Amino acid sequence: MQDIFGYLSTLNRPRLLVRAARIGADEYRRDIHLGRLISFTKMPRNGEALMKLSQIESELNARRIQQDAGYSFAKHVDVLIAIVAEARLMRASITKIA
Repeated sequence: MQDIFGYLSTLNRPRLLVRAARIGADEYRRDIHLGRLISFTKMPRNGEALMKLSQIESELNARRIQQDAGYSFAKHVDVLIAIVAEARLMRASITKIA
């Protein structure tokens, strides 16, 4: 768990992306939004979802940096929203256990 939080704390993305993700995370509904971004047969745990979302985000960020014509700002924001929201959910579940 510390590894994923450590990774997330080192992400350096443009302010506009991060700000949009933080705002959007308040409206995130796991059962609705997560399925649009990753495919799964049963609902993954927060850590699994974060790992997969991090892979997708990394690929999107590489496309952004390369100024790839297929890059989608909207998809990048959607993935970052899910990452922020999943991290919040994961922290909340850890706090409940402790």
